Amino acid sequence: MNEFSTGIIPLLKDLIRFKSTASRPLEINRCADFIQNYLRQIKADYKRIDNNNIPSILVTPPGRTTPVLLLAHFDVVEADDDLFTATEKDGNIYGRGSNDDKYAVAICLVLVKKWMATLEQNGQSQTHLPFGILLTGDEETGGYDGARYALQNIKADFAIALDGGNPEKVVIKEKGILQLELTARGKAAHGASPWLGINAIDMLIDDLQRIRSLFMDEAPGHWHKTMNLGVIRGGESVNQVCDMARALLDIRYTENDNPDRIVAEIQNLTRSTITIKEKEPLFLGGDSDHLDRFLSLIPNAVKGSEHGASDARFLCDLNIPGIIWGARGNATAHARDEHVDIKSVFMVFETLDRFIKLHHIDSPA
Repeated sequence: MNEFSTGIIPLLKDLIRFKSTASRPLEINRCADFIQNYLRQIKADYKRIDNNNIPSILVTPPGRTTPVLLLAHFDVVEADDDLFTATEKDGNIYGRGSNDDKYAVAICLVLVKKWMATLEQNGQSQTHLPFGILLTGDEETGGYDGARYALQNIKADFAIALDGGNPEKVVIKEKGILQLELTARGKAAHGASPWLGINAIDMLIDDLQRIRSLFMDEAPGHWHKTMNLGVIRGGESVNQVCDMARALLDIRYTENDNPDRIVAEIQNLTRSTITIKEKEPLFLGGDSDHLDRFLSLIPNAVKGSEHGASDARFLCDLNIPGIIWGARGNATAHARDEHVDIKSVFMVFETLDRFIKLHHIDSPA
C-alpha cells in the first residue's frame, strides 16, 4: 500500500452512503456531485455529461486519444436502507454497491488523484495523463443514457470495465441480450362453457413449450444460448375463458448464435405475436497488444467469459478493444450480503497503476 491506495476504502464507505438507485434520481445526482467535488479538490479537469437526467463523469487527457479508459458506475440496485451504511468485517467491506460497483469508482478516483500528483511533480499537465475514467449513473438500468451516450464522443485505444471478473479471471466476452414479449389472443367465453371460447393462456403455454425445444443446447460452462420465462400474465376471472395472455422471455446468446434467426425460429413455431423488447450485442473484447501487456502483469489470471451483460457491450460498436475485470466479490452482487474483498481491491488498484505506467512511457513529452 502507498499513501494514495490507503484512501480507497474510506472513499468507498463514503460512496456507499448514497442511495443511488433508479428510484432515487436525486441520490444518483447527489453522488455525481460528490464525485465532482472530489475531482475539483485534486484539481482534475472533468466533464459532466447529463442525458435524460442521467449523470456521467468523464476525465481524460484533453486533446488526444485516451490510451486506457476505465469504466465504472455509481448507480446500484434497490436495497433496504440499512445496507447503505458500510461495515468492515473479516477483511471485507459490506454494503450496497460495495462490489457492484462503487469500489471501482473509488479506485478510479484515487488513480486520478495519484497521477495528477505525479504529473505535477514531473512538471506535466493533464494532457499527459496516460488514462481516463468514465463513471456513469445508469448501468443497472441498461446504460443507454450513461455509457452508450458518453462513449460516442470518446476516443480510446483500450478499455477496462471494472464491473466483473475477479483478480484471477479476465473477462473477454459476455453474452448478448434478446428480450421478447409474446402475446397470445383467443376468444372470451364463460368458464362454464369453455368450448365456446379460445383460451389464450392455453395457446401461450403451448407456444412456450414449442419454444423450449430451441434451447436444449449443452456446452462447457453453459456457453450456449439460454431462455428464461421471466413474466407471464393472463386472465381476469377464474370463471372466464381468457382472451389475451402475455409472456416475457429473457434470452442470452453467444457468438455462435444469430439473434435475428432466433426470433425467426420462434415466430415459425408459435401462434403468438412476437415483439422484440430489447436486442443488445455481445461483448467481444478481442485480442490486442494491450490485452497481452495486461495479462503479463497478472500471470496467474486466465481469460474467461460471463453470462451477464455490462456497459462493456457498447465498446464493440466503437471498435474499442477491452476487457472486464475487477475485485473479488464472491458472487454477492445484488445480494443482501454484498461485499468486496479489501485485499483484492488493493491488488486491482496496484495492477491498474502498473498497467497505466506502461502507457505513460509512450505519452507525449
